[in-house]
Amino acid sequence: MIPRLKLAALPTPIEFLPRLGAYLGGLRILIKRDDLTGVAFGGNKTRKLELVLAEAQSVGAHTLITVGAVQSNHCRQVAALAARMGLKCKLVLYGEIPSRASGNLFLDRLFGAEIFWTSKDARNETLNEVFGESWARGERPYLIPLGASNPLGAAAYALAFDEMLQQIQSERVDWIVVASSSGGTQAGLVLGAHRRHFHGRILGISIDEPERELKEVVAFLAREASDRLGKAMTIHPEDVFVNADYLGGGYGVMGEAEREAITLFAQLEGVLLDPVYTGRAAAGLIDLARKGFFHRGETILFWHTGGTPALFADKYQNQLLSE
Repeated sequence: MIPRLKLAALPTPIEFLPRLGAYLGGLRILIKRDDLTGVAFGGNKTRKLELVLAEAQSVGAHTLITVGAVQSNHCRQVAALAARMGLKCKLVLYGEIPSRASGNLFLDRLFGAEIFWTSKDARNETLNEVFGESWARGERPYLIPLGASNPLGAAAYALAFDEMLQQIQSERVDWIVVASSSGGTQAGLVLGAHRRHFHGRILGISIDEPERELKEVVAFLAREASDRLGKAMTIHPEDVFVNADYLGGGYGVMGEAEREAITLFAQLEGVLLDPVYTGRAAAGLIDLARKGFFHRGETILFWHTGGTPALFADKYQNQLLSE
């Protein structure tokens, strides 16, 4: 069994979204609330970090180092858990430096993380420099990749899939729709489906990656995670379902489709989505429903991966509140 820390509030609930389903033509829509994992406003990374930080603890790490965009949900959860565990935290953030710390960046600072700024193109170089300097100072650093999307992180979502199956019991779920970017969450769900001979399909709505590249990453992580869970499985890119039609203006750019999805979930169901991940994934689900991709009588489970603090970033608030 993979070593695991108990950090998240599990199991997260599954809820029925009747008003959204009716609005979309009578679909049955469920939502898995991984925005309620309990650490620093929740999110999918907390599940991953239960396994990743168990490994960090086992090697005697004193400092956690990771990387993400300015409004990274992953970095926020790493910073919070570092504080809980009494560890130093260093975050390499890329993107335009805002004039004021809001949203996730505000929380990063509140948790006491040290911030290092870089560009997207130079993020890996900066990450390695920060790690090297920390190592040279004897800070015993542990490096967590972007989104904690490594085999351990993916394995956490294979275990999350088992949790979901226990909750739905005899409920038939035909589609699981999830935001997919660095690939770890979708990889775990794909692996979980293979391990349990699940009849439904896992559809990743790409946030920023081309379809082929994302399929390859998801399949690779799923295979590697299967080794970690004790039974190697053969999963090919062709076994992975990805839709990359909703990339919009690019990563972190909220367009009208994301605005509509966030507003619909809020005003029909009282559920908050974020502007970058779940807003885009929900926009994909909504558009596919309107196009008849899902059939009446099918059940769709939307896996909410969290990220709601980004709603309070200045640039997104201004866009969401503008008429």
